[in-house]
Amino acid sequence: MAGHSQFKNIMYRKGAQDKKRASLFAKLGRELTVAAKLGGGDADANPRLRAAIAAARASNMPKDNVERAIKKGAGGGEGEEYEEIRYEGYAPGGVAVIVEALTDNRNRTASEIRSAFSKHGGNLAETGSVSFMFDRVGEIRFGGDAAGAEAMFEAVLEAGASDVDSDETEHVVTCEAEDLHAVASALEKRFGEPDSTKLVWRPQTTVPVDEGTADTVFKLLDVLDDNDDVQSIAANYEVDDATLARLTA
Repeated sequence: MAGHSQFKNIMYRKGAQDKKRASLFAKLGRELTVAAKLGGGDADANPRLRAAIAAARASNMPKDNVERAIKKGAGGGEGEEYEEIRYEGYAPGGVAVIVEALTDNRNRTASEIRSAFSKHGGNLAETGSVSFMFDRVGEIRFGGDAAGAEAMFEAVLEAGASDVDSDETEHVVTCEAEDLHAVASALEKRFGEPDSTKLVWRPQTTVPVDEGTADTVFKLLDVLDDNDDVQSIAANYEVDDATLARLTA
C-alpha cells in the first residue's frame, strides 16, 4: 500500500469514532466556507465549491451543515479569516510528507505541525523541499458499481483524463490538475455524481518502510490528521500488505 492520498490513507485505522466524525465535518465545513468566500456560493460557477460539496456528501455531512457553511462564506461578512498554507517535511525512513492546512492562526498551526514531526522522529523542512517529488493531479473517484472497468476506461479516454485504476470497489480516475473539473463534469454526465473530486499530491516514487518505521510514520500521520487546521496529507511511504495487516489488526 502506497501513501498516495488524503484522509483515506489514515482514517482506515481509526474507525468511525464520533470525535473523528466531528473533526472531519469541521474540516469539510471550513473548506466549504473558504470555497464560497473565494468563488461565490453558486456551485455551478465555482469548481472548488462543487468539489467541496461532493466531498461533504461522500462523508455524509448533514445537508444543514453544508448549507450553513456555504452561507457563511458567501455572505462575505465578518468571521474567521482562513489562510491556506502548505507544510513539507520528512517522517522517519526518509518518507516525504506534504500537509495542507486552512488556519486562522499561522503561528499556532506552524508550531503544532513542527511539534508533531519532531515528536515522531521527523522534521519540518522548507517549502519546496518535498513537493518536487510529487505531481499535482486531479483525482476523481467513483464506486465500483458506477460502471464496468471497460466502460469506465472508454469514458475516461473520451473525457481527456490521463489514467484510471479500477477494481471491484472503486474507479480512481487521474487527470491533469487544470482539467479536473472538465473531466469530472464529462464523467458525471455518464455515471452520475462521483464520490469525490479533488486535487491531490501523488508521489512520483515511493519509499519502502519496514514494520517499525511504518508504525511510527502512521502515528505521525494520525497526529497530523487530528489537527483541526489540517485539510489533507500526502506521503510517499510504501508498506507491504502483510505488514499493513499486522499494524491495523
